[in-house]
Amino acid sequence: MKRVKWKGPFINSRNKNPSNILLRNHEITSKLVGSTFNVYTGKKFVKITISNEMISHKAGEFSPTRVRFQFKKKKKK
Repeated sequence: MKRVKWKGPFINSRNKNPSNILLRNHEITSKLVGSTFNVYTGKKFVKITISNEMISHKAGEFSPTRVRFQFKKKKKK
């Protein structure tokens, strides 16, 4: 769901260290292109580098929160 145009993009101004950490709901703007940020997934920080294709997306879209499922291999006797 998109944010209303008259409100503008969500940019967190209360972040203590904005050069290092982005919130998952922070919208990526053209000012951030080329920089590297850490995004918290709920368990660890994931490092992402901002590119032109990421503009107007949320930072959380590029930091997966779930591990891909794989079947465990059976041990041979």
